[in-house]
Amino acid sequence: MSHKLLILAQDKKKYHALIEEAQFDGLEIVDQPADDVDIVLGEPSLIKTALASVPALIWAQSIWAGIEPLVGPASRRDYILTNARGVFGELMSEYVIGYLLAHERKIFQRHEAQMNKQWEDSDTGTLRGKTIGLLGVGSIGAEVALTAKFFGMNVRGYTRDSEISAHVDSYFHGDDLLKFASGLDYLVNILPNTKDTRKIINADLLHVLPSHALVINVGRGPAVDESALLDALNQNKIAGAVLDVFEQEPLPKDHPFWTTPNLLMTFHTAAPSLAEDITNIFIENYELLLEDKPLKYRVDFEKGY
Repeated sequence: MSHKLLILAQDKKKYHALIEEAQFDGLEIVDQPADDVDIVLGEPSLIKTALASVPALIWAQSIWAGIEPLVGPASRRDYILTNARGVFGELMSEYVIGYLLAHERKIFQRHEAQMNKQWEDSDTGTLRGKTIGLLGVGSIGAEVALTAKFFGMNVRGYTRDSEISAHVDSYFHGDDLLKFASGLDYLVNILPNTKDTRKIINADLLHVLPSHALVINVGRGPAVDESALLDALNQNKIAGAVLDVFEQEPLPKDHPFWTTPNLLMTFHTAAPSLAEDITNIFIENYELLLEDKPLKYRVDFEKGY
């Protein structure tokens, strides 16, 4: 069986070369949308733009975990949509633990002291014995939990119902969100963007965090009530926040986050989609397609993930 593949990504030349190395008979890679293109690999926003031009589409493989542009109420749903999973856990763990260590070891504080020629020798903290709360414990959350346990941390997980990671010490569900957040040293959001997760980090949740708590968002921007977070940071209700994702991206120049105290921003760079990793997912799924078997990481259009 022959298929035509359209690649819609900034690194499309690299994806093209990596897929060609697999030497699939009958797979033709094309540069432009066409009536007979039946497979698309690429960024969700670019796929959405091309959907009307690929009427024969049977499968689209997103190179991102997030697929929001493709799952809106009016989105086309007559094809299989799969996303990228299982490749971001280590990258996210590096990011999260990196900022936890920077916070405990006062790396930014000491660098500022160096710039001001001040001898800053106050005691540092340690991750050992601290409690981290993970909003969402899928494959990424499970990897973060594993890494946190390596550093001797206590791990809480909040999920809808699943309890997949043995490295989470205690799970919380449903109405236990505030109980989950109470007393955390670190709150990390890894949830997808759904109607149930929007503004889940709100004033009520921030209120139960201790003043020394740090909030990290590597999930989706809409999970954070930005007004509530601004209030918490400006009034020193929490120690700080690290945001990789935002309600609006790029962040507008006049957004108050740019000048908010104790806020670090990393501009959606926590876990890049590496072409080698995503190509492996595509190849595995393409082989399943040829064998007429269910594809991995299929997205439920109704659930949005």
